Amino acid sequence: MDFTFTEEQQAAVEAAKAVFGGVAPDGVPSPSLTAGAVADDFDRALWAGLADADLLSLLLDARHGGAGLDAVALCLVLREAGRVLARVPLLENTAAAVTVQAYGGEDLAADLLARAGRGETVLTVAAGGRTGHDSAELAVTARREDDTWVLDGVQTAVPWAQGADFVLVPAQSTGSGRPVLALVPRGHEGSSLAEQVSTTGERLGELRLDSVRVPARDVIDADGAWESLRVLLATGTCALALGLGEGVLRMTSDYTGKREQFGHPIATFQAVAVQAADRYIDLRAMEATLWQAAWRISTGAGGALPVSGDVAVAKIWASEGVRRVVQTAQHLHGGFGADVEYPLHRYHAWAKHLELSLGPAAAHEEALGDLLAAHPLG
Repeated sequence: MDFTFTEEQQAAVEAAKAVFGGVAPDGVPSPSLTAGAVADDFDRALWAGLADADLLSLLLDARHGGAGLDAVALCLVLREAGRVLARVPLLENTAAAVTVQAYGGEDLAADLLARAGRGETVLTVAAGGRTGHDSAELAVTARREDDTWVLDGVQTAVPWAQGADFVLVPAQSTGSGRPVLALVPRGHEGSSLAEQVSTTGERLGELRLDSVRVPARDVIDADGAWESLRVLLATGTCALALGLGEGVLRMTSDYTGKREQFGHPIATFQAVAVQAADRYIDLRAMEATLWQAAWRISTGAGGALPVSGDVAVAKIWASEGVRRVVQTAQHLHGGFGADVEYPLHRYHAWAKHLELSLGPAAAHEEALGDLLAAHPLG
């Protein structure tokens, strides 16, 4: 087997490193010192840089101005974004766009995708459900009325909602009982956004839908669309967590290599070295399970379990691994790790957000248990 990345995937990584190379993780006020959100909008300058580097259209087909790459390429780029805490809706915009491309109508794709790939139109996804951890498609109902769908319900913790032009909302059809995906414009009649704030200090939105009418053209009711979107979002979150964890471990290595006690760098102390080694093992497990999930999404390869099983394993490792990495980093930095002039506390806040996004480890362990019960391994 050949586990190396393709030339196209490696080129995407190099482009991402060039764009993210100048990003400062502490470029906005500290969430520890800010009562509300740290900023009103995401990083528009960085967003323009990603568009100029063709990284927003990475998974789109050539007919929509894209490179036609796969989930592995996206996760490679997201890994670089996680290293610097990039404040952009790269995952949500890409996942929504590729879902429209794969499952939406031709008219919708023609109107939306090229603009999304150029960064002119920003997409996000309401995947939090009512509480942030329950099934998002059950939080909103959708009923068909001739050429219109009517939506009612609430989605919480919608990322980048105030800056996005459209929110892709999963809902349960009252007719078929199946999930559908509705593209709702920001400020659409009958919809409202209440501000929420993440542990990262970024603005989230509670999206309320009261008899919101959406044209049938803007609703995706194809089988598998929501599941495909959900697993891509979860896998992308794992990639962000991996990049964040790797950034934190490097920061910790640099610090412990310079910090001296009793005349020696503390990195030479056995207790410090063992803890750092344990966290390195966590990161390698996060990486292996991430690429397994991304590979299955990209290739459609079969397995003993559905692809959602591999995604659940990856998210379990990402949630627990990134938490352990930042906790160990805080411990090894001592009081310096809590200094708001030093960026480690920001990584800790972002790690907590990623740990819980799209469900904590316990939720995915339960889902994995259900899959194992339904698909006995022979």
